[in-house]
Amino acid sequence: MRIITDMLSYCMKELPEFNPISISGYHIREAGSTAVQELAFTLADGFAYVEAGIAAGMDVDEFAPRLSFFFNSHLDFFEEIAKYRAARKIWAKRMRNKYHAKNPRSWMLRFHTQTAGCSLTAQQPENNIVRTAFEALAGVLGGTQSLHTNSMDETLALPSEKSVKIALRTQQIIAHETGVVNTIDPLAGSYFVEALTARMEKEAESYFERIDGLGGVIAGIEQGFFQKEIADAAYRYQREVESKEKIIVGVNDFMEEEADTEIALLKLDPSVEKGQHQRLSVLRESRDSLRVKNALQALKAAAVDGKNLMPSILEAAHAYVTLGEMCSILIEPFGIYHENTVF
Repeated sequence: MRIITDMLSYCMKELPEFNPISISGYHIREAGSTAVQELAFTLADGFAYVEAGIAAGMDVDEFAPRLSFFFNSHLDFFEEIAKYRAARKIWAKRMRNKYHAKNPRSWMLRFHTQTAGCSLTAQQPENNIVRTAFEALAGVLGGTQSLHTNSMDETLALPSEKSVKIALRTQQIIAHETGVVNTIDPLAGSYFVEALTARMEKEAESYFERIDGLGGVIAGIEQGFFQKEIADAAYRYQREVESKEKIIVGVNDFMEEEADTEIALLKLDPSVEKGQHQRLSVLRESRDSLRVKNALQALKAAAVDGKNLMPSILEAAHAYVTLGEMCSILIEPFGIYHENTVF
């Protein structure tokens, strides 16, 4: 949490046009959470950041407009759309009513969406094009400001040029051919979508109450609450797949011989890794070693003294200190976090 407040404080003073914090629910969902858990846990993180900023003496209306979110998009089409709609409603209400934000931009939940990597299958990988298209469309209908579409072969390798182009064309077809971008919130007023949005909002609020009862987000992390909730959800999902209660086309039904579904995969030349090692070695030999040493000492001192870390991190970067070296020096004052596993 400290690095978050340091980034916000620094950017407010030094980088007025830069939006420094994106609060991610993507990896929560990729780990196996439900849509409601992704919604609730991501927004709970966002509220914790807001509270940390306020506690650090920052004006909520100065930093809140610079926060953004990063959501996943899965295949339950209407559920995903309702999730995004509920997120905007919850954020706006909390920012106005609890944190007393006056700037309308503080009430706006801006978010990026990436289609679900964990929904892609190694079997019949061409089907992933269809999965990604529906997930991307759900993100657009839900109001996303930016979009990443996964490639069909990402379960097998880094994406090939062909699969990347198909993923790009998917976005372009949605943007230029479907007409769904011509109106804001096109599914508003649908009984089903409105009812589902309200239900997800209610279920998220129930999670917020549970998290508050634990003592907040940090306490919930320390007690293993989020990890257990996500693990339980992932287990239930896998049981549904194995029992065929949930059908995954090509995986547990409508299967084919794998020989019929082979596609050309990207293969990286091992020389790429060698070249990167060589460039790193040259960098370490050519940089100013005294400046590196001083930058690392200054970073450690800032951590020990409770000062804002951002100026020291930037100075270290300008001195060509590597990310690994910065992390290693910060281990000394901060230690290494070990997650509390609860089963």
